[in-house]
Amino acid sequence: MASWTNPNDEMDDMLASPATHQVRGACPHDCPDTCALITTVRDGLAIKVQGNPAHAATAGVLCTKVSHYAERTNHPERLLTPLRRVGPKGSGRFEPVGWDEALDAIANRLTAIAARDPQAILPYSYCGTMGLVQGESMAMRFFHKLGASFLDRTICASAGAEGLAQTLGGKVGMKVEFFAESRLIVIWGSNSIASNLHFWRLANVAKRNGARLVCIDPRRSETAEKCHEHIQLMPGTDAALALALMHELIVNDWLDADYIARHTVGWEGLRERALRWTPERAAQVCGVPVEQVRALARAWGTTKPAAIRLNYGMQRVRGGGNAVRAIACLPALTGAWRHRAGGLLLSSSGFFPIDKAALQRPDLLAGRTPRTINMVTIGDDLLRPASPGFGPPLEAVLVYNSNPLAVAPESGKVARGFAREDLFTVVLEQFATDTVDYADYVLPATTQLEHWDIHGAYGHTDVLLNRPAIAPMGQSRTNTDVFRGLARRMGFDEPCFAESDESLCRTAFGDRVDFRQLLEQGFASLQIPDAPFADGNFPTASGRCEFFSERLARQGLDGLPDHLPNYEVPGSSTRYPLAMISPPARNFLNSSFVNVRSLRDIEVEPLLELHAGDAAARGIVDGSIVRVFNDRGEYLCKAKVSNRARPGVVNGLGIWWRKFGLAGTNVNQLTSQKLTDLGRAPVFYDCLVEVQPV
Repeated sequence: MASWTNPNDEMDDMLASPATHQVRGACPHDCPDTCALITTVRDGLAIKVQGNPAHAATAGVLCTKVSHYAERTNHPERLLTPLRRVGPKGSGRFEPVGWDEALDAIANRLTAIAARDPQAILPYSYCGTMGLVQGESMAMRFFHKLGASFLDRTICASAGAEGLAQTLGGKVGMKVEFFAESRLIVIWGSNSIASNLHFWRLANVAKRNGARLVCIDPRRSETAEKCHEHIQLMPGTDAALALALMHELIVNDWLDADYIARHTVGWEGLRERALRWTPERAAQVCGVPVEQVRALARAWGTTKPAAIRLNYGMQRVRGGGNAVRAIACLPALTGAWRHRAGGLLLSSSGFFPIDKAALQRPDLLAGRTPRTINMVTIGDDLLRPASPGFGPPLEAVLVYNSNPLAVAPESGKVARGFAREDLFTVVLEQFATDTVDYADYVLPATTQLEHWDIHGAYGHTDVLLNRPAIAPMGQSRTNTDVFRGLARRMGFDEPCFAESDESLCRTAFGDRVDFRQLLEQGFASLQIPDAPFADGNFPTASGRCEFFSERLARQGLDGLPDHLPNYEVPGSSTRYPLAMISPPARNFLNSSFVNVRSLRDIEVEPLLELHAGDAAARGIVDGSIVRVFNDRGEYLCKAKVSNRARPGVVNGLGIWWRKFGLAGTNVNQLTSQKLTDLGRAPVFYDCLVEVQPV
């Protein structure tokens, strides 16, 4: 391992020396595992990326996607020079331009717009990197100083996050390593083999030691087929199942009355509501056998220690926040939190003491309160005229760490919005994504192997440091450097705009994490009790697990969790009788890695999984081209007749770039811009369609 005593000297030595050496880093992608990486470098070129065996959570193992990260960094289609549009929006026709010329032009355009109203400028970003530095550090300083519109970054996890916050007090839970000791593991709304590989390793340790694994998922995923039992419920019915489990815990007295009395709030109200949800009622709503409901309740009530690995798939429906609330109540009812191998984990990110104010500097707003635009509704908002309730029309969008043309719902509207000739669009990117095709200026961005960053996690409790393993390829620049350059050109002279990336890594946690340890080994563990809620001490206002949320009640909402039917209830429409969910293809991560040919060759082409009965009723055969459609649009793809789909539900695997679709669209042509009950999140899995052979 390199010693890294001086990062600048190390980079100089790296470029000058032909010797092969290794550099510690961290995976930047949106996954609970946040793996520690080791990059092997030869003659200034990254030749191999592997997991760091010294990091317990990674254990030297990477997923297939990130194992190909050197291929992604060295990809022949990397964007390596700034570009200026010369063709129509959407055509992807550009000419090279120098950095100074590009940044001057962008700064001049933003200055002119800001002189009218800076809220006409919008940043659009998400988790193309999970890094705290290349994500929302220098970028947020720039937009705060500018006074641009806020972006409500809700496209993935905010419904679940709000559900946890209202019940447990934040994004907190059991420590992932102790799932290996659980006797019952309920994997709820997660294809762990594809999206949480290192948890799956721990679950298999438990399985070999006699634990029972139950998967709850509308799709018979790779994970579901390897568990002891699969409960294949209808999309959007998870809260109904959770309430029926509570019903059985109550009537069979499988409760920890002492834990409930000492460490919860609102038990009587929750008890009354749960008693209305008999197993028979829930089975009808969920579309599962009543025996499965009773058996799961018995297992949860009588097995110790028992744990739930909850994930975000089940919160992408109208009632997603309430569903997370209901499920998060289950461990407190049985006292599962008393055991370090019991409880629940959705996200551990709330444990990380990140100093967001120091990174993002909201004080630069100087008292201004710009409007907030939800990233889920970008299709409507780009097409919205000025109005008293909305403010000025959007005149400029700066996109980084995201690909809204592919990932945002109702993407037909998103494409029409970005096609506006009067909309000034700047995209910081590594590849020519769908969104790049609509840009006025494209600025080539570094990959994780080329910059400093620091990472928390949401599947374990370690902080990771990422060092640059190689110099930026071509003319690519870090996100932070781009926003520093724009700040200088726009006269933002505060010292914070000159802070280096390594300094920003130190700023992220201040003295709360030992930065010397990060430099020496690449990671540092947070000091968290093995069973953090064994004696209550939840980070709620009451210090208890809050079955009843006074905060929600003050907002005029139901203080207790409940089942809220989908906006688009299966069976409610004769025109669109099929429910569609759009889980990720195994070898993609959101829209990342779609352009890596070795991974795309594994996935082959966009697929729609259908149950044999639904396919036969429509004259659809395996491998045929089908038209999937609703009132929002249509999507052409290949049919896969498979038992991975349950009757009445089709699985549109995503997220393919639109340009790789059979008709220039992807599955998000069909999803809606409606929002969840809590957290203002998207309802990607709350979607009715019809399917026809082409």
